[in-house]
Amino acid sequence: MDEVDILVVGGGVAGLTAAAVLASAGHQTLCIDAAPAEAGARDSRTTAFLRPAVELLTDAGVWDRLSGATAPLDTMRLIDAGGEKNEAREIADFHAAEISEPPFGWNVANRDMRQALIAQCEALPAATLAFGVSLESLTPRRACQIARLSDGRAIRARLIVGADGRNSAVRDIAGIGAKRTSYGQKALVFTVAHDEPHQGVSTEIHRTGGPFTLVPLPDADGPRSSIVWMETAGEAMRLAALSDAEFEQALNERSLDVLGPLRAISPRAAWPIISLIAHRLTAPRIALVAEAAHVVPPIGAQGLNMSLADIAALRDGIGDDPGAADSLAAYQRRWPELAARVAGIDTLNRAAMAGAQPIRDLRRAGLGLIARARPVRQTAMRMGLGVRDTRP
Repeated sequence: MDEVDILVVGGGVAGLTAAAVLASAGHQTLCIDAAPAEAGARDSRTTAFLRPAVELLTDAGVWDRLSGATAPLDTMRLIDAGGEKNEAREIADFHAAEISEPPFGWNVANRDMRQALIAQCEALPAATLAFGVSLESLTPRRACQIARLSDGRAIRARLIVGADGRNSAVRDIAGIGAKRTSYGQKALVFTVAHDEPHQGVSTEIHRTGGPFTLVPLPDADGPRSSIVWMETAGEAMRLAALSDAEFEQALNERSLDVLGPLRAISPRAAWPIISLIAHRLTAPRIALVAEAAHVVPPIGAQGLNMSLADIAALRDGIGDDPGAADSLAAYQRRWPELAARVAGIDTLNRAAMAGAQPIRDLRRAGLGLIARARPVRQTAMRMGLGVRDTRP
């Protein structure tokens, strides 16, 4: 029977990050994923990696592999367009220079990040990757979990890290329940080209149905941005079915011309929007991270950044025996903060979806208050980054 310190179940961006981070900390780590290695090649999504996540990826030797594939995010711009007319009626700019050295973070295509993570894991002596392999069962023992894999192997691991997504097999096997909320929304994700430079500004426009977000990408034959367009499920599917010309017209109406005419240059992918919080983060010699532990709507670049914060907390809390009870108890103490963050993003998403005019007007008033009150604005930025308020 093979033995490892840590078995990571799930080979998406979060699982590969966990493998790279934990292996670089000296733990013998095996990462398995049921999908083939090339499964993420067509992923059209991008992720804004905020500074704490970038620090984690830098420590693990991953970030240096992304030279030329990142776009800095110096300013977060929120626009309320919830009036009777489809036009901006409140604009709030949040500048990274107010609270730290700019930028807030960098936007990276998921497929580029995945390639960098795989390359780094393959270069680490303590990391092993196994694609096309799934978890079939776990048998608990006092000093380990025995994992039986779909390739016939049995693995003795002192810690199982469940990084296998919102429908986590690890979570189910561990008997950990989860609260799941469906919003009846989908997000359309695609890439656009535009003539006006984005100047490092990520823009989130709120009207109804959910936010419409433009996130800078590295220039390639001109400025480009990634779009995440959240709508009710029915409206999202109607938009996805439009002809290219009809879709481009709807796209430019929704964007308020903030970057001039937009031209879609990638296929449209539709993703269902939910929130989820696991009832616990741990079981004996098991820790849940990322979407196995929590899922939030794509607002304020929170989702994957929360996931990487899980991995940082897990790394920092484990010692020579990574699955020891005291280490897992320390990690479990993260749960109240995560639950509060999931609840807060749930509230923001419901406000962004609002169709009733009085609620839209309250949303505008709240945005105006944050924009004009400097201490409130700075606190909101620190909370978004996931760092403590350290104002003098």
